Amino acid sequence: MSKRPAFPGMGGMNMQQMMKQAKKLQEQMAKEQENITTQEFTGKAADDMVVATFTGDRTLKSLFIKPEAIDPDDPDMLEDLVIDAVNKGLKQIDQATQQSLGKYTKGLM
Repeated sequence: MSKRPAFPGMGGMNMQQMMKQAKKLQEQMAKEQENITTQEFTGKAADDMVVATFTGDRTLKSLFIKPEAIDPDDPDMLEDLVIDAVNKGLKQIDQATQQSLGKYTKGLM
């Protein structure tokens, strides 16, 4: 009789090997996540009228508003510009995170 692998479908990998592999992947993911948190991401709205800069951990680092974007008669326009810039910055973080960490979670969801 041939000896069957400890975990079918795992290429004969035993539990200790699986744990080592899992730890290695966890360390790689943590390193890549740390790399993302040290980066800056910028969202811009309407010809840079509003610029929102975030760190990779989604902390708003700066919010620049050009004086000409401030119209006392149209505060809704400024609100829309701020929302647009913030959402674009956050989307950049999401895309970078997916690109960097997606290879580890591919097929898990």
